[in-house]
Amino acid sequence: MTAIKNSYNNCLEAMFGLRRFGIILGLETIRKMLEGLGNPQEHFKSIHIAGTNGKGSVASALASILHAAGYKVGLYTSPHLVKFNERICVNNHPISDEDVVTAYEAVKNAGYGDREPTFFEYATAMGFYEFARQNVDWAVIETGMGGRMDATNVVKPAISVITNISLEHRSYLGDSLAQIAGEKGGIIKHGVPVVTGARQKNVISVFEEIAEKKSAPLYRFGDDFRVRRDKSGTFTYFGFENTWRAMRTGLWGNHQVDNAALVLATCEILNKGKADIPLQSMKDGLEQNRWPGRLEVVSASPFVLLDGAHNLVAAQNLGNFLSDELGNRNITLVVGILDDKPYEAMLKSLLPACQKVILTRPVIGRALPPETLQPVAKEFTEDIKIIPNVEDAVKYAIDTAGPDDAICIAGSLYVVGEAKTAIKNYDFQT
Repeated sequence: MTAIKNSYNNCLEAMFGLRRFGIILGLETIRKMLEGLGNPQEHFKSIHIAGTNGKGSVASALASILHAAGYKVGLYTSPHLVKFNERICVNNHPISDEDVVTAYEAVKNAGYGDREPTFFEYATAMGFYEFARQNVDWAVIETGMGGRMDATNVVKPAISVITNISLEHRSYLGDSLAQIAGEKGGIIKHGVPVVTGARQKNVISVFEEIAEKKSAPLYRFGDDFRVRRDKSGTFTYFGFENTWRAMRTGLWGNHQVDNAALVLATCEILNKGKADIPLQSMKDGLEQNRWPGRLEVVSASPFVLLDGAHNLVAAQNLGNFLSDELGNRNITLVVGILDDKPYEAMLKSLLPACQKVILTRPVIGRALPPETLQPVAKEFTEDIKIIPNVEDAVKYAIDTAGPDDAICIAGSLYVVGEAKTAIKNYDFQT
């Protein structure tokens, strides 16, 4: 056991020492790595998912549904919150430390050509290797950043999904929605249907142009399929050929109904000869789906909510949720934000519903100092505390909260990951 633990820690130390980003580096290295592994990505059917927000929620829901339908399913997502293994799941469970070591060694011995791989390329190769080794039927694969040059963009999926588009990672993806759409739309493959939740005209026109060039059928939310929210908390899905009533998602937030629409549209297309997914499996998979760190409730008293809210749209969704669902509580916001995010706009979306704020900073070089956030926070409340260490910030928030108060931990998935580690030993009422 100790030997595996040591090997596991050594593997991760080596991987975390690799370059973190590489969108401009091309796909040649990942292709060489996969060739050395025997092209494992060709040994299973896949669904490829890109977009700005909702990728993980859609991916986890599709994996949950396919598993409920009786398939063996791999799920590849990023980033992880607490442990690397979360990135590579089989049948909704992270792979073991021993599996991580096995996959790492296989990739290490496969070779990679002239350029050292990035962390994400290495992790992607490990995920594909492990899915093939475990003989999954389906793999649901989330892009890391962008799409066109993302390391995952070597798969030939049964269907592509692009959730939505907003401005993000401008130094890598471009300064306009159209440029970003071009990068995300790079996952569209010849003849492979694509489902999208994007609504902006300039974004749709980019997708339409790419899809036409590649003879890929394009299905649009709000046009080809839609949803209606019902008073009972359920929703009705109106699809291409089917209307499914009394549907329910296990994820909180009004926006998750829109994500569920993309999931059901994907299932409807897959059922045309690519998979056999009964309606009951869709219902069960949607309701049973859980996606950590996204409107995740970890305590009822005090009410403790974790949500990455790592960009403006996500922060706006969380702000709406806090106002709509927790407006009758005293809310303390524990927040830390990375330096490539529009922190002022994000805080202005989150703070109106909150009475107190604790400014913190995750352990990553790209995190903003709490002092940078303070002037914006002062516009909304005088009750501000700076606690740079996330663990200390979370503990202070919990220890000073009343039983009916609410605590929201947000601003970055790195903050949420450190918070999840910090609260492990609390005996919460759930």
